[in-house]
Amino acid sequence: MDDKFDACGTLAVGRGAGAPPTELTIIVPTFNERRNVGLLFERLQDVLQGTEWEIVFVDDDSPDGTCDAIRRLAHQDRRVRLIERIGRRGLSSAVVEGVLSSTAAYFVVMDADLQHDETMLPVMLNRLKSADLDVVVGSRYTGSGSAEGLSPYRQAVSRLGGRVSRIVLGADLTDPMSGFFAVRRSAFDEVARSLSQQGFKILLDIFASSQRPLRFEEVPCKFHARRHGESKLDSMVAWEFGMLILDKLVGRYVPPRLIVFAFVGGSGLVVHLTILYLALQSGFSFYLAQTTAVVSAITWNYVFNNLITYRDRRLQGWAFVRGLFVFGAVCGVGAIANVGVAEVFYDSSQIWWLAGLAGAVVGVVWNFAASSYLMWRNCAPGRRVAA
Repeated sequence: MDDKFDACGTLAVGRGAGAPPTELTIIVPTFNERRNVGLLFERLQDVLQGTEWEIVFVDDDSPDGTCDAIRRLAHQDRRVRLIERIGRRGLSSAVVEGVLSSTAAYFVVMDADLQHDETMLPVMLNRLKSADLDVVVGSRYTGSGSAEGLSPYRQAVSRLGGRVSRIVLGADLTDPMSGFFAVRRSAFDEVARSLSQQGFKILLDIFASSQRPLRFEEVPCKFHARRHGESKLDSMVAWEFGMLILDKLVGRYVPPRLIVFAFVGGSGLVVHLTILYLALQSGFSFYLAQTTAVVSAITWNYVFNNLITYRDRRLQGWAFVRGLFVFGAVCGVGAIANVGVAEVFYDSSQIWWLAGLAGAVVGVVWNFAASSYLMWRNCAPGRRVAA
């Protein structure tokens, strides 16, 4: 078979001169789904007959052999493709990479766990084309749709997440937390550079990032019980969702991590004053009480920034111990900058609260920037941390 090139000079592998182009690409992020990928492909073959389609699995370095299972499928059928990511993680960013790897006019995002109703794919694709829509969402909460495959706890979490997401959504979706939807390529291209790629709800990211109201429709879908593997819902997922909401609310003005960092710092101030008071009441000298309070506050801030602000880059083992000392040194420099800037402002304005605020802002920004660069920057975000 002769190699063929498109107008951009890209090699079109495996297609003859008269082969029809791929119309639909199905993006499936995976992590530890070895037992499901083959079953999913078989189901898609049954429901997508007559459609030029492909499936792109985007795997975050699964340790269970998911990539090997996908490669075996790809050797049997050229419609199967694999993007294996090492040192990167996250469902939203996986979807973006999958979409950008394809030239199809339409995309479907779905999970590999067999909980999404694949029989609705032809319906979703037909509505996307015939009604000239941007997005068609598989909803569990409209018409005959159901979330029967979810446990009562996960149903409650899903509904709560849906209510919270409407703060930034900009559309009247019944199921904004759905992970099963079809999107037109042109609509995706409009929002691609504005996506935060934070967390696991890419549908919410797409709607919240659009500069115009997206034309959408919801179709009822039944959410089935998982066949194999385990749910990925954990505290990390909750953190990512919260950071996505925060990013869409204020991300264009202030980095969300800086806000969380400042919040942790505020709690550290409470710890400082509490320890100082208790130490003085216990008979400590002021010097010893203040030293104890400072060390306690720095340790508090470091531990909780590691747990919350940098949840996705959490330090462990010796890296955690080393980070504590570096964080202390960073905060020491930040304290000097705080006092220096406050003094300059006070000398020029004689307004004590303005001087104090200016010094605090400089201290927080310095501590955030320096600690981000020196400690958490090099911690690979691709590593999955148990909740």
